[in-house]
Amino acid sequence: MEIGHSGGGHGAATTRPARSSDDSPGASGPGRLRTTVLAYVALTKPRVIELLLVATVPVMLLADRGSVDIGLIAITLVGGWLGAASANTLNMVIDHDIDQKMKRTERRPLARHTVSRRNALIFGLVLGAGSFAVLSSFANLLSAVLVWATIAFYVLVYTMVLKRRTWQNVVWGGAAGCMPTLVGWAAATGSISWQPVVLFMVIFFWTPPHTWALAMRYKEDYRAAGVPMLPVIATEYQVAKQMVFYTWATVLSTLVLIAATGWIYAVVAIGAGAWFLRAVHRLLATTRDGGEIAPLKVFLQSNEYLAIVFCGLAVDSVVHLPTVAGLF
Repeated sequence: MEIGHSGGGHGAATTRPARSSDDSPGASGPGRLRTTVLAYVALTKPRVIELLLVATVPVMLLADRGSVDIGLIAITLVGGWLGAASANTLNMVIDHDIDQKMKRTERRPLARHTVSRRNALIFGLVLGAGSFAVLSSFANLLSAVLVWATIAFYVLVYTMVLKRRTWQNVVWGGAAGCMPTLVGWAAATGSISWQPVVLFMVIFFWTPPHTWALAMRYKEDYRAAGVPMLPVIATEYQVAKQMVFYTWATVLSTLVLIAATGWIYAVVAIGAGAWFLRAVHRLLATTRDGGEIAPLKVFLQSNEYLAIVFCGLAVDSVVHLPTVAGLF
């Protein structure tokens, strides 16, 4: 899982690019500088950090319904991005060996030796320190501490303990990807309330079916790397059954928040939930019937589902219509 994503990654799979002339041993000057800069950017896994944006901004808007503090949102995103980049970089330092064995990850900087492990470690630690400095100075101490706790959990618990030992790696490790909900609320209010906890649970339950869909597509990669993702050790039907369970938990969690929002969010959460459930149930039916599955399609749809729900929450919060609970 990667911050912003998960066991196998929250970004869509990418094709392997051809080796450019800038990567050749003889490259020098601007070409080598460009290669180095791009390698350090890649260490942060910029695409999977999209989840940070999707989760943080709507939560901050919900925390202060009807008001938009652009400055505080920007500061929180910068601090959160530095924290997520730190966690992702340190994850690559630890996983450099298995990244070399998987086709999906063999082009990463440490797998290709574009950046040394020592330099990547220093880079990751500096990013973490920068995150704490930004949030504690311009937001508040609680948000900074939460980001540091996220980094520690993702690196020390998920990457170093869970990932290579249990098929439940992304179930519990997914907690790291949920933290932007708490960080955003803490930055906006200086406290934690039940609303961000509900949104935390939404992402927590969403992470397994999202990640397992990708892992079904790349299970041979995980098998070769010795990572016991559920699709590696279970049948496709068993995986799909688990995905249905967690998808239902995700959708039901989104409905809990309806009491604190207006009708816009309610309509979006119900409609998007039905759409996502239909896709996962269709996957289950296909595996049961022995048909050809398209897990990558479900993976992409899971991304779209989460974005739709959180964007609906953002719009609902800005429009600031009466809450559903206030109507009764």
